[in-house]
Amino acid sequence: MANNLKDQAEHHIQAQNIIVIHPGSHYLRIGRASDVNPVRILHAIARRRKPGGAVHRDAVLPPVVEKTKELLQELEDCRLQITHTLQSCVQSNGQRRYATPPQQIAAFNRRSQPEVVPDSETEWHDTTGSDVVIGEDVLLLNPAGDYNVHFPVRRGELNLHAGVGGSLFGVMSDLQTIWEHVLHTRLHIKPSEMRQYRAVLVIPDIYNRAHLREFVTLLLNQIGFGCCFLVQDHVAATFGAGLGYACVVDVGDEKTSVSCVEDGISHPNTRVRFDYGGADVTQVFYWLLQKCAFPYRECSEQTPLDGILLRRLKEDFGHVNLDVCGSVEKSFSVQHPGMAKRNYTLQVGDEAMVAPLSIFFTELLAITGANRTAPKTQKGCSSQPHPEDCFDAEYIRETGRRNKENLEQSAIDSGALPNTEAPDEDLVVDGLEQERERETKSNDRDYLLPGGQLVGLDQAVIQSIERCSTDELKRKMYGCILIVGGGIKFPGIGSWLQNQVASKIPPVYRTEQSIVSSPKDMDPEITSWKGAAVMSCLESVVELWLTEPEWTRYGLRILREKAVFMW
Repeated sequence: MANNLKDQAEHHIQAQNIIVIHPGSHYLRIGRASDVNPVRILHAIARRRKPGGAVHRDAVLPPVVEKTKELLQELEDCRLQITHTLQSCVQSNGQRRYATPPQQIAAFNRRSQPEVVPDSETEWHDTTGSDVVIGEDVLLLNPAGDYNVHFPVRRGELNLHAGVGGSLFGVMSDLQTIWEHVLHTRLHIKPSEMRQYRAVLVIPDIYNRAHLREFVTLLLNQIGFGCCFLVQDHVAATFGAGLGYACVVDVGDEKTSVSCVEDGISHPNTRVRFDYGGADVTQVFYWLLQKCAFPYRECSEQTPLDGILLRRLKEDFGHVNLDVCGSVEKSFSVQHPGMAKRNYTLQVGDEAMVAPLSIFFTELLAITGANRTAPKTQKGCSSQPHPEDCFDAEYIRETGRRNKENLEQSAIDSGALPNTEAPDEDLVVDGLEQERERETKSNDRDYLLPGGQLVGLDQAVIQSIERCSTDELKRKMYGCILIVGGGIKFPGIGSWLQNQVASKIPPVYRTEQSIVSSPKDMDPEITSWKGAAVMSCLESVVELWLTEPEWTRYGLRILREKAVFMW
């Protein structure tokens, strides 16, 4: 008993010295492995612009494409399609659903006038003498001020662009400043104590090798952790949910990814990532609100505070509950610095269901152009050569070519082959690499509809599972689908996905399905963070920790050896 208590105490002390970092497109989640919940802050930074310097302001929501006549017709056709689908559904009591006409809802909303709260004005954030502003305070900066605003992660990747602050060095500097700010001010770790702490970084399932190198350098050489290791978000999600295997569906703010994980390994062939997420659903919801005369008429999705408001309304109003029919009266408040607080009342009908379903009916995502962006599969990291990585794809291809040439020359010398001209360079290519190229090209095609448009989430799950290597593995994955991420926290979305997938599963794999959308009553937004925290305290991960001397001496080679994922 005494030994057991001693082990628990040592485990807790160890967990207190492990910092788990999960960087997202919208939020950064960071905390000790012993914490129940991580610190969550807006993953944004504002830097004071140099006099006469270039202006750059990343928006909270992805920009809307130009609303041409053709685009509006496409959006309206898809909206009607979803509406008809919902009208053909039945409630839990067996009765058919009914809907309030949008014209009736719009008539109510046009009459709705805001209630102004007297003496409720607030001021813009005072930044006198501050060159850097981090987190939610960025939203309270005067848009007319002299700050550039950066979100270091966009669409699940480093936000590299041609504008000011968009270089790899600039983005990594922003990450260092934000992360160190949270470590020092929220977790109260002094810079002189950093070597006593270990870091676990949650990385995307589909990663860029060069970026992984930058992340490890940031953690060990610049921030100064004693050691670190990296874990893929889908693998961490299964640990957080307590599952040995699952098809993980991760819907974030700006990206959606799917892969099949078994025994802590994410199968490379099954990985796919789409450039759409909760922020695109927010833009769809705003378009639907405008169609039914949204009473807050001054709203602009490009204004940071309005972007956050629309995001909150989507989360508060959105659902996929077939028992909710007709119009529902809702209220919300708007408070911007320099203006009095205003309370609004409005009615919403099936708009609250149509917006969440846009990730199944991706024509609606045309509003941000997200439905036309090609999906990313694992080929993105299979052929990224790097001078430090002596066994990368380039090395294997070159040595394969040389070995083949040497064998042919030996055969010629021995008289086994006639002496012909040197082989055509184009033909002497590693067969494995050719096969991989063919496979990844077909991978991309599988996730696109005939018009070059992305498939819906249900179809993406099916395609991912169908890429599993054995029938037994496919059967297991169809039987356990795990939904994580903060992009689709809508009541009833799990049941809808389950029904859609069930109707498309090949008959041979039809078993008892299980859709897990909030494992252990946990917020799906922190499932991956929690899983990385659990994993970091296991005895079996002792071999995984990378130290600063190892990293400085061996670089990417040591990461290839110690990484918990297939390189």
